[in-house]
Amino acid sequence: MIESPPALAVFFIELRKSIRQLFISIGLLTLLIFFLSPQMLEVIQAHLAEKLYFFSVAGPFLAHVKLALFGALYALMPWIITVLLKAVGTPFKVAGSQVFFFSFFTCLLFYAGTLFCYFITLPFGINFLLGFGSEELKPVISIGRFVNFVTLFILAFGVIFELPILMVFTAKIGLVTRSFFSRHRRYALLLIAIVAALLTPTPDVVNMLLMGGPLYLLYEAGIIILLIMRIP
Repeated sequence: MIESPPALAVFFIELRKSIRQLFISIGLLTLLIFFLSPQMLEVIQAHLAEKLYFFSVAGPFLAHVKLALFGALYALMPWIITVLLKAVGTPFKVAGSQVFFFSFFTCLLFYAGTLFCYFITLPFGINFLLGFGSEELKPVISIGRFVNFVTLFILAFGVIFELPILMVFTAKIGLVTRSFFSRHRRYALLLIAIVAALLTPTPDVVNMLLMGGPLYLLYEAGIIILLIMRIP
């Protein structure tokens, strides 16, 4: 009798089928977006900051490369998510319409999280931080640090908004049960508070609630979705 390969091996086999094309596409799109990155930076700067500075010769160039890479990842995220979900789902017999379902709602939640971060959380956080400036203490923001700060936070919010999908997927493949999530609400709330404290740009309660509040609602939404789908 031939034994089936372990789940991790199946995951990497499936991932290899698309990873090369994915990396090539990311590289080409990064190159294309690089020529549009000055306009992108201008829009982001107008929304979140006043003046940016650089302290090395290569600073602006590297900042535009990072912004272009972020733009490529952001645009190709539906493909990236589909590739990852196919690779993860194959060992657990999740395929076809189920992969489409998970991919669609994963993309939807990812973009919802990034937009929430860009339009609500980041403006509050940056205004709070810059509010400590004065006539004697002028803020001087490095273009490189600004791009790192903004892009990482936007991507982080996109990822953490996938909480309901993670809950549904883990319950569907049998790793946990719906009752597990229901019984451990208090621990989930504590973990969400810790994540919000670590990831929000400022330590004040308002910004923590702007992240922790939606996350807890997403947690409850995950439980409701499991109930509707009749996943035990």
